[in-house]
Amino acid sequence: MHLNKSMVRFLSNFTVILSALFLLSPDVLHAAWGMNMTQGATPISHDVYNMHMTSLYVVTVIGILVFGVMFWSIFHHRKSKGVKPAKFSHSTTVEIIWTLIPFAIIVALAIPATKLLARMDDTSKSEITIKATGYQWKWKYDYINEDLTIYSNLAADSVDASQKNSGIDPKTADNYLRNTDTALVLPVGKKIRIMTTASDVIHAWWVPDLGWKRDAIPGFINDNWTVINKEGVYRGQCAEICGKGHGYMPIVVKAVPEKEYQAWVEQTKVALNSKNSDGDKDFTLTELKAKGEGVYKANCLACHQANGLGIKGVFPAIDGSPLANLKENIPAHIHQVIYGKGVMPAFGEQLSDSDIAAVVTFVRNNWGNKTGHVIQPKDVLAARKK
Repeated sequence: MHLNKSMVRFLSNFTVILSALFLLSPDVLHAAWGMNMTQGATPISHDVYNMHMTSLYVVTVIGILVFGVMFWSIFHHRKSKGVKPAKFSHSTTVEIIWTLIPFAIIVALAIPATKLLARMDDTSKSEITIKATGYQWKWKYDYINEDLTIYSNLAADSVDASQKNSGIDPKTADNYLRNTDTALVLPVGKKIRIMTTASDVIHAWWVPDLGWKRDAIPGFINDNWTVINKEGVYRGQCAEICGKGHGYMPIVVKAVPEKEYQAWVEQTKVALNSKNSDGDKDFTLTELKAKGEGVYKANCLACHQANGLGIKGVFPAIDGSPLANLKENIPAHIHQVIYGKGVMPAFGEQLSDSDIAAVVTFVRNNWGNKTGHVIQPKDVLAARKK
């Protein structure tokens, strides 16, 4: 048979590729093509990976054997060879065999899988407990043992690049939509219990390298545990469709040595205490607007947008709204930020008095809002007391 040059070239390239596939190890292929699940950085994630690979090998062998027998039977018993079909309708022996063999395979896989699931749910003897609470659209982390609470929002450069008609290339953002302004810092080599819940709708806390995912359900607490053996940064995301900002609430876990973890805890406590101690200070309009812009980006921009116009029919505009412009509405404005309204969450627990004062001042003096109104932290404190 005559082969043209293009066909020869194709066969030559195909032979090279096929040879390379046989020479490369499965791990290399998985890394290059992303065809397999991650092995992770914890003992449980390794066990899950091994269980997955064992099951994959078993079903692959079954598939080869079953389809091999089928194709062989079809080929060797085809009508063109004059083969006459058998007259029997069934075989009790064959039916018993093809029932017992799959049953034995399923049991053989189910026993180690069940043991693994039981081990994954055993949170006893945990050294550190973290409570992860999902919000639309951020994560709150309570370090139960340390009496420490932090909030984790989408990183500012991702926020800016994600805005409609922003003109910013997402590639310029560090780990676009996969980075946060504050990471969940954990020590390596410690058994850590992570409890998950939510304040509004169902979320899901998922970091692939930890080897598991847990739903975060309002009014209910799920838990799991992890031991991270290797230092590094591990990224995840909310894995439950939770609304418009679902794709904008990533998870970043930073695993560090024990000493570095303890130092971070102390530094964070000092920083938070300093932040919360400025409630009795008076700030200038310029200072409040500068601070308020950052608070707005982290907490308000996803709904009300960078231009303050919101999303028609979903999130109301605050540019030009009576709430953000009329002086007599200042108390109502502060109250709404603290306690929420409708689908707007309550930020009173999440933000300090100075943060709320800053963001209210920013909103009332940005875009087309030129009120000149200055809200001080003491005004917010007074609203809380009421």
